[in-house]
Amino acid sequence: MTLAMLGEAWRAMGANRMRTVLTMLGMVIGVGAVVLMMSIGQGAQYAIQKSISAMGSNLFILLSGSSSAGGVRTGSGGALTLTVADANAIAELPGVQTVAPIHPGSAQIVYGPNNWNTSIIGSTPAYLDARSWPLAAGSAFTASDVRSATRVALIGQTTAQNLFGDEDPVGKTIRIRQSPFTVLGLLGTKGQGMDGRDQDDTIIIPLTTAQRNVFGTPFPGTVRMVMVQTTTQEIMPAVEKSMTELLRQRHRIREGMDADFSLRNLTAVADSAAESTRVMSLLLGAIASVSLLVGGIGIMNIMLVSVTERTREIGIRMAIGARERDILLQFLLEAIIISVVGCFIGLLLGIGGALLTQAMTGTMVIISGSSVLVAFGVAATVGIFFGFYPARKAARLDPIEALRYQ
Repeated sequence: MTLAMLGEAWRAMGANRMRTVLTMLGMVIGVGAVVLMMSIGQGAQYAIQKSISAMGSNLFILLSGSSSAGGVRTGSGGALTLTVADANAIAELPGVQTVAPIHPGSAQIVYGPNNWNTSIIGSTPAYLDARSWPLAAGSAFTASDVRSATRVALIGQTTAQNLFGDEDPVGKTIRIRQSPFTVLGLLGTKGQGMDGRDQDDTIIIPLTTAQRNVFGTPFPGTVRMVMVQTTTQEIMPAVEKSMTELLRQRHRIREGMDADFSLRNLTAVADSAAESTRVMSLLLGAIASVSLLVGGIGIMNIMLVSVTERTREIGIRMAIGARERDILLQFLLEAIIISVVGCFIGLLLGIGGALLTQAMTGTMVIISGSSVLVAFGVAATVGIFFGFYPARKAARLDPIEALRYQ
């Protein structure tokens, strides 16, 4: 019975092909727009999550304070108020997993006839753990290298490419400010950070080497920043409070006085960016869904026209024994067919548009099964919802009045 009704619905649609195609067009555009927008939105979410994971997890950045001279105030890090001893004290706090004091800068690096200006990070072996930064080749420097201020380095992929090309950098000697350094290892690829900076354009050296031989420091043991990693994300607020209290006590900062340091929660910043991207993705999907609503209204209008045109046909069907539910099912099937076929075509166009966008602009797109199922489910629901009223109107026609209709 249902198969016969499907065949009849298909023939009825074929009798007015142009009108059927135009009715279907709303669903095609709606579904295609939903799939395309959700693919772009999910691609943006993935890019943000990738940047977050590359940065590291559960991280705080503790920055030195500012200085003031002659009415001129510097920004964070202008005064070296943090020390390695501060970092060691923070490492003893509950919930703290890894602490890495950092003394950064930049310099011209030379290898043979090649040279490259890059950022240099002076830190401890814990820095790699905090950043979840693996080595692609070679080995990391050790705590012994930090104690001895050994002239060794770990080199990032971008810096290695510009200095060595295709040559293996491990074991080679480079010069940093005329001092020779042995490359112990090649860092794994990190990619672009959330601030747009190339994280692979860097060199990591022992903290004491940076302090004594490369950048210097006005006071022994001082550092510009400290990176702190907690055991879990949930404990970060408690650790933040403990660190603030500890440092104010160590630096003898009285109640009501400004702190000589600043603390930044990188995970909170990353989560905020991820949430913004998620909201953007939902907004794009919602805007595209308006097209589905318009398509549904178009289906209802055309089905009402079809009911009016086929009033006499409905009367004849009722006269020869068709029940009210048979007429309802007949017209409802026509609306569902239009929705489903339009949805299928829209899916193909949406997927094709997403792939074309990625190929032409380089924008990351992710075509997930969930977006396809959501678009398909919404389209089918729209067909049933907007097709029910015309079908119900057709089913409730009076057979005598329908037969008299001209």
